[in-house]
Amino acid sequence: MDEQPEILLTNDDGIDAPGLAALDAGLSTVADVTVVAPATDQSKVGRQTSTDVVIEKRNGGIALTGTPADCVIAGLQEFCPDPDLVVAGCNRGANLGGYVLGRSGTVSAAVEAAFHGVPSIASSLYVPVDDVAFEDAEVEERDFREAVRATCFLVEHALDAGVFDHADYLNVNAPVPNGHLAATESVDVQQPATAPAPMRITSPSHRYEMDAIRDGDQLRLHDRIWELMAEGDLEESPGTDRHAVLDGAVSVSPLTAPHTTEHHEALDGLAAAYPPEQ
Repeated sequence: MDEQPEILLTNDDGIDAPGLAALDAGLSTVADVTVVAPATDQSKVGRQTSTDVVIEKRNGGIALTGTPADCVIAGLQEFCPDPDLVVAGCNRGANLGGYVLGRSGTVSAAVEAAFHGVPSIASSLYVPVDDVAFEDAEVEERDFREAVRATCFLVEHALDAGVFDHADYLNVNAPVPNGHLAATESVDVQQPATAPAPMRITSPSHRYEMDAIRDGDQLRLHDRIWELMAEGDLEESPGTDRHAVLDGAVSVSPLTAPHTTEHHEALDGLAAAYPPEQ
């Protein structure tokens, strides 16, 4: 593009999140950015929408007491009516696998944009944890630099390359630089920026490891995927998003919204036979 693209930027971690600040700073070097983000953490709300939301100016953007989908709708209607792209992120935590696409607020913001006819990118950071709970892992703004670098590259080049002639949105997942968080003792925080991780075009993994464990009158719902990834015990096929990230690459999955359908002769036969004879 001859001129800088116009970007509507949102997230699901909230307007105060370091991932949003990191992506805003990076994108602002290559695009005109308008930030409309939730006032509080709205992770895992999917495409939930609200009826009434409160507007507040905060951190150089607009904070809404609503969901990521609310932010896209409001952003496109009121604050950034004709963007070239909607970008959601950068999320603290990966959005990998087909089963997360409907749960993630980050991905759902990108899907919401697609329903409005605007191409979009969901950007997320894989946060590796070992014996530390995910909620307790310290993630700083500089930890997002690999995700920011990849997202900015796609913002600069994907439109002109015709990527969105065939995809409605891109689900981007990046590894932590060097495989370590900057706050851990195992990495020298003064070291220069590393060379970019390679970028791979992927498909969402179909691997699903969800348990429901009963304890009396309670059930604990447990997603085992993340601990298997942390332990290195998760085998994934090459070409999947998880395989790429675990191999230290940036995963880019080109996806469509709404979901595509196919012709099914068996279902046609059932429809023709309905209603059954009484």
